[in-house]
Amino acid sequence: MPSVAFYTLGCKVNFYDTEAIWQLFKNDGYEQVDFEQTADVYLINTCTVTNTGDKKSRQIIRRAVRKNPDAIVAVTGCYAQTSPAEILDIPGVDLVVGTQDRDKLMDYVQQIQRERQPINAVRNIMKTREFEELDVPNFTGHTRAFLKIQEGCNNFCTFCIIPWSRGLSRSRDPQSVVAQAKQLVASGYKEIVLTGIHTGGYGDDLEDYSLSDLLVDLDKVEGLGRIRISSIEASQIDEKMLNVLKNSSKMCRHFHIPLQAGSNEVLKRMRRKYTIEEYAEKIKMIREFMPEVAITTDVIVGFPGETEEMFREGYEAMKAIGFSEMHVFPYSQRTGTPAAKMDNQVDEEVKHARVHELIELSEKMQLEYAKGFEGQELLVIPERDDKGVAGDGYVMGFSDNYLQVRFPCSQDVTGKLCRVKLTKAGINTCEGELLAVSEERTQAVI
Repeated sequence: MPSVAFYTLGCKVNFYDTEAIWQLFKNDGYEQVDFEQTADVYLINTCTVTNTGDKKSRQIIRRAVRKNPDAIVAVTGCYAQTSPAEILDIPGVDLVVGTQDRDKLMDYVQQIQRERQPINAVRNIMKTREFEELDVPNFTGHTRAFLKIQEGCNNFCTFCIIPWSRGLSRSRDPQSVVAQAKQLVASGYKEIVLTGIHTGGYGDDLEDYSLSDLLVDLDKVEGLGRIRISSIEASQIDEKMLNVLKNSSKMCRHFHIPLQAGSNEVLKRMRRKYTIEEYAEKIKMIREFMPEVAITTDVIVGFPGETEEMFREGYEAMKAIGFSEMHVFPYSQRTGTPAAKMDNQVDEEVKHARVHELIELSEKMQLEYAKGFEGQELLVIPERDDKGVAGDGYVMGFSDNYLQVRFPCSQDVTGKLCRVKLTKAGINTCEGELLAVSEERTQAVI
């Protein structure tokens, strides 16, 4: 039996795409082996969001070539899309496919086996208008299923290369989304995470059909317990969507809404399409509809031109909004983006001091949010992947409002809906006590 090994860098969408590519190999009679083992085909799914992503991708490609010089080394993903020639210059690379045409992978592999000639299969992504259909019936080692509904982005923020590596926003056909959701439920999944490059942009290219409409249709899927949106822009949450959320028993009380900066001056330089006042107003509106909602966010610190005064202004704005967690990143110059050429680049030491301050603020807010649920009952789905193994007779999982809860349990409750009382709030992990278990597993253990 021929073997294939995968290495995935970058975001959740890349991990979804790798799972989809694995299905193609599996259907062609391949077995999957660990990347550190000898394989007949190595496939590296690359990231290009930072210059470091490019560098790490090149290191992994070289590692695959060294593992088995006779193997076919195939490279896909964002870095493959933006720099195919750079990758083909690495001796031992046989195939470069970008962020489209992955459905033709097996044909390319067979062609290389016959001819042993390198193939550059990368086309201009900006001309692509169709969503690439790649099904994932189940996820190796996960109790939550990711369902990709959208690809690409139309925002062109000044710090970001992604529109050039993923193309413009395109939505998956609604019937196809619902059909895959039903397939995932049939495989035993209870929670589905809707994901994409710009998930909230779903429907922008469809006629009279929006993300709100999709949520209504998914809400009707029998046997589905929870629907989570991986990320959404504040501007994409309107009253129609809030009504859907309010009336749905399946929507998780959790939104990840990227802020990126708390100063209007910085937001403008980033080419974000809102002010901090508009963002705060939208959060207030969400909380009126869903009082106990968890709001998590992304923040970039030390963007070119960010003064101490702008940082302070942002710090106070974030504190006033009150997130349940912030993912904080120091600004990283990405070659090929407008921000990389901007004046007033911020000193690395200043950046790191600011990052540290915001992480401290995030931890305070995290604890404060979790404390509001002490003594309350939550529905938790214990995970089966490495993160979920708490050891010592404990299991760990997420509640619908994204609190990670650890509780003692002697039985195997992986992937089941557990009623858990939160006994002690914590920064990253809360303590709980098991009250009851639903007998139905949320994912058949494979």
